[in-house]
Amino acid sequence: MDETCTFSFVSLPGKFNQTSFSANTYLVFLTRPKESVIPILNKWVGEEKLINYECLQTIIKSPRAGRRYERALQIYEWIKNSKHFDILAGDVAVQLDLISKAHGLKAAETYFNSIPDDLRTYQVYAALLNCYADAKVLNKAEDTMQKLKELGYAGTVAYNVMLTLYSKMGDVEKLHSLVLEMEDKGIAADVITYNIVLTAYASVPDVTEMEKLLMKMEADPLLIDWSPYTVAAKGFLKAGDIEKAYETLKKCEHLFKGNRARLAIDVLVTLYTSMGKKDDVYRIWNKFKRKVKHHNSSYHCMISGLEKLDDLDGAEQIFAEWEAKWLHFSFGIPILLVTAYCKKGHMEKAISIIEKLVESGKHPNGSTWNRLAHGYCVRNDMEKAVEMMRKAILASEPGWKPHFHSLASCVKYLQSKGDTQREQELKDLLRVRDLFPKEVEKGLDKYIEIGNQMSRGT
Repeated sequence: MDETCTFSFVSLPGKFNQTSFSANTYLVFLTRPKESVIPILNKWVGEEKLINYECLQTIIKSPRAGRRYERALQIYEWIKNSKHFDILAGDVAVQLDLISKAHGLKAAETYFNSIPDDLRTYQVYAALLNCYADAKVLNKAEDTMQKLKELGYAGTVAYNVMLTLYSKMGDVEKLHSLVLEMEDKGIAADVITYNIVLTAYASVPDVTEMEKLLMKMEADPLLIDWSPYTVAAKGFLKAGDIEKAYETLKKCEHLFKGNRARLAIDVLVTLYTSMGKKDDVYRIWNKFKRKVKHHNSSYHCMISGLEKLDDLDGAEQIFAEWEAKWLHFSFGIPILLVTAYCKKGHMEKAISIIEKLVESGKHPNGSTWNRLAHGYCVRNDMEKAVEMMRKAILASEPGWKPHFHSLASCVKYLQSKGDTQREQELKDLLRVRDLFPKEVEKGLDKYIEIGNQMSRGT
């Protein structure tokens, strides 16, 4: 929120006061999401204190950004009932967007039908177009786009909305027709337009159109950065042309700059991994690690990539680097290595990582112990697999599910040992945590029975 403004009925902002309405209302948005701001507004006016409309709009932006759509609508409700301000077409457009996000498309349509004709400007139709596009209601989006054309306000932004919709619907033919229409009508394409269209062509993939578009973008320095090249590379990979994908990626490495450089490195590491280019994965990592501060996501990409490239020694070295310098702990990074060790049957190494985490005060979740259970199943060390499965269930959180094959292997092992007591304990733990509904139990029994039949050759 802009701390240079205070609320008043005058048009120019005055000096900010920490006890002003703005500070109080902003606090309600941030700390008391279920509390209505309407009583605060009424109290402020009742005390004959002043409110500035521009600052009301500033506060509305905060809940919109934080997806507190209902809170922003409360302020608009108060504005409508206060009779101190005139509602403008821009406000109507914002309300339409908020209603759609908070209450759904039908509520937004109902609101739109209530809007007086003099307020149904291009801004309102543009907001309605966004509502239909977000909901993927193609026919109504196209009708609204036609209305914008009739009003003479179908510009680049509106075309981008429709291009995005066609791309999401997988209708590349309509998308291509719309691109030609823009060219025919002289509607300027911007960087967003090009990226939408390039992504759509890459998804098919239409290599010819993708290459033509990339050449157009390369001709304008304002349109090109590293991301179109990575999109095109994905398209070439989908088309099975690894060499073209590789050549395309090489073109963009000198374009990394600003806050998005870290994201670019993550994308390139992932793409070079998918091509099997291990040397390039290391080259990118080492080239930019002194220039760009690696975050958890970068370490995650690198360790995951090296594991896929069957370079476990390299993954261990990157993990050691992360351990030495992490600022913000992420369970996901050590778990990557634990998973890799379990796949290879290196259970002692996996357990060593878990023990270090526990010693440092971290608490492994159900998924962590589940991975260990799976690893021991792979190694056929079923006693330890049962132990890890039990820990997984005890550490489980709502929504978690055990690895079905590992669970079945543990139950089957206990049955083969005649250990009905521990089998029942395991199933009871699952039931207590609502992880073992009857259909799952029946499926487990059937799965084990099929396995037994296959082992008997029947």
